[in-house]
Amino acid sequence: MAAFSFPVLSDGPISLRPVRLRDARELERELMVNRAWLRPWEATSPRGLRSFDVRGSIRGMLAAARAGEGLPLIMEYEGRMAGQLNVSGITYGSLSSASLGYWVSHRFAGLGITPTGVALATEYAFRELGLHRMEICIRPENAPSLAVVKKLGFRYEGLRRRYIHIDGDWRDHFCFALVNEEVPGGVLERWKLGLVDPAAAAIPEADREAAAHPIHTVPPGFHLY
Repeated sequence: MAAFSFPVLSDGPISLRPVRLRDARELERELMVNRAWLRPWEATSPRGLRSFDVRGSIRGMLAAARAGEGLPLIMEYEGRMAGQLNVSGITYGSLSSASLGYWVSHRFAGLGITPTGVALATEYAFRELGLHRMEICIRPENAPSLAVVKKLGFRYEGLRRRYIHIDGDWRDHFCFALVNEEVPGGVLERWKLGLVDPAAAAIPEADREAAAHPIHTVPPGFHLY
């Protein structure tokens, strides 16, 4: 399956490159080694179907990329696979928006790989794809990911109840976003120069409180009268 057009983007030892079908074996190994680390944040099917077909997943992502709907990328550190970043739901026209998700291997955590990768991918989406808005949605319990959006100055936009099926159930998510006009000098440069407003990603206490009490479904066989 042919690759899609995307340049290698880098900053120091950290780089982003397109995912390739031949990455399947190494990606599967990384996912298995990091299973316990990643499971709480892993998207699942509400139908209860589970699949670990990494090769099939890559084929699907590459098809979406060639259709202009996504950017499936590999994050590397000093040339070694460190994680994955995916820009999905790319929409042009009056919306010109996309969503961004990622994971990083436990042994590479704390090296600045994720914020750098997110910054590079967001800048590419704004400058090269002409997108206007990038969104990141994060589970309230995912402290490392919340730290990423705070570092990069993504604005907090609200709580989405039971938004994405994660780790076997519908989970609440905090939503953050950036628009192109907010970062005229670039996402990465703004972070490196210390120009990020740390209050941009601040979550109101009311939303934290609401997220601490998730909405539960009615148990099977239970009826409300």
